Amino acid sequence: METRKILVVDDDPGLRDLLKEYLASQGFEVEAVADGIAMEASMKLNSPDLVILDLMLPGEDGLSLARKLHAQGNVHIIMLSARGEDMDRIVGLEVGADDYLAKPFNPRELLARIRAVMRRSNEIEDPLLNDWQPLQHKFGQFVLDLNTRSLQRNGEAIELTAGEFYLLRIFVEHPNRVLSRDQIMDKLKGYERSPFDRSIDVRITRMRRKIEEDPAAPSYIRTVWGEGYMFTPSGKPA
Repeated sequence: METRKILVVDDDPGLRDLLKEYLASQGFEVEAVADGIAMEASMKLNSPDLVILDLMLPGEDGLSLARKLHAQGNVHIIMLSARGEDMDRIVGLEVGADDYLAKPFNPRELLARIRAVMRRSNEIEDPLLNDWQPLQHKFGQFVLDLNTRSLQRNGEAIELTAGEFYLLRIFVEHPNRVLSRDQIMDKLKGYERSPFDRSIDVRITRMRRKIEEDPAAPSYIRTVWGEGYMFTPSGKPA
């Protein structure tokens, strides 16, 4: 099996050394740098599978760097922040991060998050090991391809973050069924859970902007008040 590469971007030298040593002991190939300039230099030489990115960095901040990483291609991102505020988490997910972890944290928890993100990636990249069938789901003018992790509308590609793709995948695989926020979080696997976590609502709002004719009156992803959300592939009430 190919060794997975991880790039740690954090201005705390102690944390960089700790994570580099710990993650290397878990079988990963790890590089650690202090800021965005060093991150971009490393990205040119190596192609990491996942970037662990601190929110508060000298120079260009983590949110701006996450936007660049997301725009550049298929690299997974786990964001770190000492503040741990809900708004930081939501904005981090908005710009394309796969997960978010507040400092201080146990390295074992970070390892679990890394494995969860990579497990989700493997489920999609290796369709022979994937029990989600079929590999394409059509609804309205849209086609969601599980193999290529792409969404198209009348043949035109619609950009999705990794989190948005996994969320839409859950919905298309559970049509005409009410899913509570807890059920959605359980199916996403690996995300920090909190009774006050509104990241699912934020993702759904973004998804509606991409697939609904009128996001304020959605026809595909409907809110079932007091219960959760329902995906109706026909675009009509189930």
